Amino acid sequence: MLPRARLIARELASWAVEYVRKHHVTTVATKANPADHVTEIDLAIERVVRAVIGAQFSDHCFVGEEFGGEAQADKPCWYLDPVDGTANLANGMPWTSFSLALVMDGAPVVGVVADPWRGVVVEAEAGGGAWAGGIRLCLNEPDAEALSAPTIGPAPDPLRGAMVSTELAAHAAWPGMLPMLEALSQRYCTMRIMGSGTLTVAGIALGHGIGAVIGRFGPVDHLAAVLIVREAGGVVLDESGDDTLFPASGGVLAAANRQTAEQLHTLWREAITQ
Repeated sequence: MLPRARLIARELASWAVEYVRKHHVTTVATKANPADHVTEIDLAIERVVRAVIGAQFSDHCFVGEEFGGEAQADKPCWYLDPVDGTANLANGMPWTSFSLALVMDGAPVVGVVADPWRGVVVEAEAGGGAWAGGIRLCLNEPDAEALSAPTIGPAPDPLRGAMVSTELAAHAAWPGMLPMLEALSQRYCTMRIMGSGTLTVAGIALGHGIGAVIGRFGPVDHLAAVLIVREAGGVVLDESGDDTLFPASGGVLAAANRQTAEQLHTLWREAITQ
């Protein structure tokens, strides 16, 4: 079933890329607050994806960003964000994404993330690797021989001169975000906030920076992305430092390798306890 699910998810992502590129935003409404946007594009994409998944997998559950839904422990469940980064879309910023993941037994097993503005579709299957444009993604761990070799003076800082991404919690800084920004700056590490948590996390698998810290995990936003990072050979941790792709609470961290993940996790924990 997983290869079929992956194929359908990929086709839906490719369709969503074309839909976003061909349709201009004409209507912008708000939900919880004036910074919580929804457009007719979000709604149209979710309607189509729900219809296709419902026709192909009638016994599966579905949870979507715009029309909700509820997972059931004994059934496979799809999680969709038709447009992650709707605030960007509503304000003319070409940095949004499509995210679709299939969860079984509490973990994502298929995930697809698409960037409409660059035409990039990234996909992963549990145990099958992560792929973009027919090329397998592979995040290389630091060379074991180099790490074990004796060094003169302090070990090099993996964060120095590097870039780490995060996202706001809706329109506001998440608790600990500003202290973490300060801690990173002291190590000459730059933080970026681009406006799509999906792309922020999935981008690690594509080599876009060395790590990402999201203050609040959201299944529809991040499940596909964390699976992609894990299948590309990266590391995904929850706030407690546990390897998990579906945190029960709190945020999530994605990094290109274990060394970076441990360094970032230490800063993250220190920041959120201040």
